[in-house]
Amino acid sequence: MRAVVLDERGLAVVDRIVPEPCESEVLIRVLKAGLCETDLQLVRGYMGFRGVLGHEFVGVAESGRYAGERVVGEINCSCHQCDNCQNGLGTHCPYRSVLGILNHDGAFAEFVAVPEQNLHRVPDEVTTDQAVFTEPLAAAFQILEQVSIRKDQRVVVLGDGRLGNLCAQVIAQTGCRLTVVGKHDSKLRLISRQGIETALVAEMEFQRQADIVVDCTGSPTGFESAVRLLKPRGTLVLKTTVAGTQSLSLAPLVIDEITVIGSRCGPFEPALAALREQRIDVDTLIDGVYPLNDALAAFERASSLPTLKLLLQPSP
Repeated sequence: MRAVVLDERGLAVVDRIVPEPCESEVLIRVLKAGLCETDLQLVRGYMGFRGVLGHEFVGVAESGRYAGERVVGEINCSCHQCDNCQNGLGTHCPYRSVLGILNHDGAFAEFVAVPEQNLHRVPDEVTTDQAVFTEPLAAAFQILEQVSIRKDQRVVVLGDGRLGNLCAQVIAQTGCRLTVVGKHDSKLRLISRQGIETALVAEMEFQRQADIVVDCTGSPTGFESAVRLLKPRGTLVLKTTVAGTQSLSLAPLVIDEITVIGSRCGPFEPALAALREQRIDVDTLIDGVYPLNDALAAFERASSLPTLKLLLQPSP
């Protein structure tokens, strides 16, 4: 099979042996896979990953209870035996692997092996292109699992990219006073069409008026910008992961008693329900579909131009 592999020499599209699923896994024929900021950071050295990239995907199960059906998959492959797993913290299993991110080949390939327990059937009403967004949309819904957002609260999403857009659409359903701050007019226009207030960062007055700020910038500067927007005793939700170490001044967190919440993977069922009920627009986020053999061109475009979501298609 063809696969997009990251090794010490860099990124390449190569021939690989089709993965052999273990007893708890199912082989998935990948239909589409999405390129995200985490993939770009992995190429820059984040996590030191080596192997097949890709964790946002939709495919067809080759066996198991979903055989012949379209499925999406949660990315954390947990042991289900340790204390964390037994206490409902499987996404924080110390023995886990993570599809395309940590010790597990991912979905930028014709086939990927995924634990059957991680799979979710894609509703018939959801197109294959829409289903690719299940994993990042679940990450957006994770915010509502972690933070109670009231209608009277002022919330700012920093970042107008693919994750910022999805987080904004999810948070907007709470009825709060929401603003998305970004750098790109074209991306902000897409968000404003959803009835969400937007602002260019260059024109933003960084006054401490927000109760909650969600950092989706994908930039080391996002943390500092978020702190400058928060009221005392506000809440900062971090969605950004970047390669390398960051130098941060933590004194403002102490002085203003800021709560910082790391936010990663989220629940798939609400994400699939939102897609099925067309409560979230993802179609306008797709900027292009590339054959798997042209994956390097997709990575180059995603890392150098202000794109939203690019999809890879392993098979015709």
